[in-house]
Amino acid sequence: MITADHIGGKLAAALNAKTIEVEDDSARHAGHMGHPGHAGGGTHFNVAIVSPVFAGKSRLERQRLVYSILDAELKGGVHALALITKAPGET
Repeated sequence: MITADHIGGKLAAALNAKTIEVEDDSARHAGHMGHPGHAGGGTHFNVAIVSPVFAGKSRLERQRLVYSILDAELKGGVHALALITKAPGET
C-alpha cells in the first residue's frame, strides 16, 4: 500500500520542498469508482507543496511535474491526487 509518508518523502526530495502536507483521503472515497473497496487507504491523496522549483511555472506545468515524480505510484494504485502547488511567497 502507498502511504502519505511515502508520497511526501518522494515529493520533498525531488522538489526541495519548503513545506509539504499529504493527507490520505481514501476513506472518504470508499465505494467510488477506482477505490478498491477496503479501508486500508492509499488511493486518494490531498497534497499541498511549497517549492522553489515551482517558481515561474504555470499551474499545469507544476501538476505535470508532480505527476511525473509520482508516475510509478499513479500506475500502482493511487487513483487521485488533489494538488495545491505554490512557489515560496505565493499565497
